[in-house]
Amino acid sequence: MSENVKLGVEHFGDPAAPLVLLAGGTTMLSWPDSLCRSLANGGRHVVRYDLRDCGESTTQDPGAPAYTLRDLAADAAMLARDLDDRPAHLAGIGVGGMVAQVAALDHPEAFSALTLVGTRPVAPGPVDADLPDHDGATMGRLFSHPMPDWSDRTAVSRFAAEGAQILGDDPDAARVRAERIFDRASSTEPAVQMANHLGMVFAELDCRPRWRERLPEIGMPTLVVHGRRDRFFPVGNGEALAREIPGARLLVLEQAATALPDSAADDVAAAMLALQ
Repeated sequence: MSENVKLGVEHFGDPAAPLVLLAGGTTMLSWPDSLCRSLANGGRHVVRYDLRDCGESTTQDPGAPAYTLRDLAADAAMLARDLDDRPAHLAGIGVGGMVAQVAALDHPEAFSALTLVGTRPVAPGPVDADLPDHDGATMGRLFSHPMPDWSDRTAVSRFAAEGAQILGDDPDAARVRAERIFDRASSTEPAVQMANHLGMVFAELDCRPRWRERLPEIGMPTLVVHGRRDRFFPVGNGEALAREIPGARLLVLEQAATALPDSAADDVAAAMLALQ
């Protein structure tokens, strides 16, 4: 992590307890408060953080990032070392799960366990032939959905709720989360708000080289969590991760779609705590 980069973080639990580091996908609010509290109640120091160009982290030019996926992975390793002398349990959700995979591969000494939620083993863009792509009908509805005025908090929260309904997530929870994301962003500039809500920076991010072929190198205990109803990264992506990472456990949330619902927080926390 460059000395010029500052990451927005939030702490739960005892700072002396073993660290669980939650990489946002892209903001820290991808991780529900309920899950953070459950992990903290299980005796962990939980820290969730915003990726660059999101939330309270350094924001420069979300439309033309001057860093790579490898830099985001290095951010995770450096943050883990700054927070605790011991290796951390790293977890990533969505695109944050891509960051977490690369971080575990490039900086294995920084981490003791890995959790991957609602993600896939390849970068944004065309998928490998053996992996399920985004559900076409759902994406058609999602991308035909008119963009809001990104400087208008009410319009943005309504847009998030409508998108959640299309994806099969809870629209009320999405609305509340969108309002919090809006308020935490560094400005109301449309490009900044769009990056915070849609993670559009990943459309421009250099994610090379591929890492899928390196997944068998991961030697730490790994949990893969995926929603059965996920239409954005269908569950076959999580199944592939669990097959290709040695000894990984797959936890499929039968009633979940793209977002982690509060109703699954205790089950996910218990599975994560069991890794260490």
